[in-house]
Amino acid sequence: MKKTVKVGVIGVGYLGRFHAQKYAAMENVELVGVADVDAKRAQLVANEVATQAYNDYREMLPKVKAVSIAVPTSLHHEVAKACLSAGVDVMVEKPITTTLGEADDLIMLAKEHQRILQVGHLERFNPAVLAMQPLLTHPLFIEGHRIAVFKDRGTDVDVVLDLMIHDIDIVLSIVKAPIVSILTAGAPVVTRHTDIANARLIFANGCTANITVSRISMDNMRRMRIFQPGQYLSVDFGKKEVMSVRLKPTEPGSMPMPEISKSGFQDQDALELELRDFIGHVRDRSRPAVAGEEGRRALDVALQVVAQIQDNRRHVEQILKDEGRADLLAFLGQY
Repeated sequence: MKKTVKVGVIGVGYLGRFHAQKYAAMENVELVGVADVDAKRAQLVANEVATQAYNDYREMLPKVKAVSIAVPTSLHHEVAKACLSAGVDVMVEKPITTTLGEADDLIMLAKEHQRILQVGHLERFNPAVLAMQPLLTHPLFIEGHRIAVFKDRGTDVDVVLDLMIHDIDIVLSIVKAPIVSILTAGAPVVTRHTDIANARLIFANGCTANITVSRISMDNMRRMRIFQPGQYLSVDFGKKEVMSVRLKPTEPGSMPMPEISKSGFQDQDALELELRDFIGHVRDRSRPAVAGEEGRRALDVALQVVAQIQDNRRHVEQILKDEGRADLLAFLGQY
C-alpha cells in the first residue's frame, strides 16, 4: 500500500480552491490544511473539504510533505522560498515568479534542499495535448489562439504572463530548437497592463510559432494548430479534442485523399492529472516534466515578449505626444 502523502494548499482563491478539492478526493493523500490571508475564505474552503484552516501558511509547513501554492504571482517567490527552505516540496502555479532572478533562486533552493519544484503549466496535462505528443514529427508552423471573455481575476499581470505563457510553454516543449528571433505586438485596452498580444517565435530549425492571446474577447477559445510534413494537427484545449489530418498514399496520378482521425477526452480532468503527477514525483523523488527550469524558460520568453510590447507602447505614446493627441494619451495613462 502506498504511503500517505500529507499536503497543504496555500492561497485558496479561485484556483487554490480547486487544488484543495482535488487533493481531498485523492487516495493515499491527506489534505492537512488550507491557508489564506483571508481568514473567512480559508475557513470556507476548509469546511468544504473537511480540513483545517490557517491564516498563516508558515504554521502549516511542519505538518506537511508538499504544498500547492496558488497565491498572487507577485508572492510566488516569497512563499515558495519559505516552503523549500522548510524542506517542503512545491507545486507553484504559473508563472513560476515575476523575474528570472527569483526563478533562479527557487531552482537553486530546490536543488540545495533536494526538494521537488513543479510549475503549474496546466495545459501540459490537458489530455488532448498528451494525446498530441506521439503524433509530432517536425513541426514547421504552429498557430495558437487563446482568447477569453474579460474577468477581474488575473489582471494583476500582463496578458502575456496570464494567458500567453501557457502556449509559450507548450511550443517550447514540442519544438526542439532554440529561438532565433521574436516579433511582437500588443496593447492595453481595459487595464493598465497589456490585454491583447501577439508573438511570432522563429526557431533555428525552421519552425515558426504565431501566438495570439486576448482577455477582452466576446467569446472563449483555446486552440492550437500544428503543421508538419504530411500532417496537420488541431488541438482544442477547451473541448479536450485532438484532430489529425494526413494524406493517404494513393495510386500514381490519383488525387491524394485526406485521412482524418479525431479523439476526445472530456471525461479526463487536467488539474487532477497534474496534481497526481506532482504527488507521484513527491513519492518517488523523480524530476517533473515541468520543473523549475521549464517554468523559468517559459518565463524568460514571456518577459522578452512583454519588454518588446512595452518598448512599442512607449514609441506610440511619443508619437501621440508629437501629434498633440492629449485625449488618447489621457486614456493610456488613466490607470
